[in-house]
Amino acid sequence: MKDQQGSNRISSGVIAAVSAAVVAVGGGVAWFTTQSGNTPTPSNPSGRIEQPVQPSTRQPANEQTPNVYWLRPKDKNVALVPQPVKVASIRPNQPLEAAFQSLLAGPTEGTDSTTIPKGTKLLGLKAENNEVHVNLSEDFTSGGGSTSMMGRVGQVVYTATSLNPKAKVYIDVNGKPLDVLGGEGLELQQPLTREQFQKDYPL
Repeated sequence: MKDQQGSNRISSGVIAAVSAAVVAVGGGVAWFTTQSGNTPTPSNPSGRIEQPVQPSTRQPANEQTPNVYWLRPKDKNVALVPQPVKVASIRPNQPLEAAFQSLLAGPTEGTDSTTIPKGTKLLGLKAENNEVHVNLSEDFTSGGGSTSMMGRVGQVVYTATSLNPKAKVYIDVNGKPLDVLGGEGLELQQPLTREQFQKDYPL
């Protein structure tokens, strides 16, 4: 009888201890479950939804397509014809810089032409406050008559203003303002605009 009572007491103690452990573990699991269930809920909307939106809203602002302007015979005159240039821009002036690199390289196909002398280099370009400053190498001033001179000036003015047609263009050669172009002395009244070019330098 004593052995049975002792074993009964031990069994009751063990059961009580196990029961307490189960309750504690169950409570801990329940607490952990509620905490782990609640923790990611507020972080997902702010962390995973808002962050990817930021770069996508900035990309369209950088997607600009400037035009390079070539010369094309039209009736008895010459017309300035645009050709789009796709640029994945990172810096503010990069689209226009890429357009001028294409312009100075010359046309690659079709009947379009250029009167900008080969070897002309872009020494600098800055566009801000409705102004575009273009600095070209001295090769830009060599060769050609008055029609050639007007044609190359028109190409520079129209290419420089392809992203902002109302902008004012300043043309420098080796860092100095270009006032007279070529041996025939084509005078340039700077700044140049598209409207002024059409009026004063008809092609």
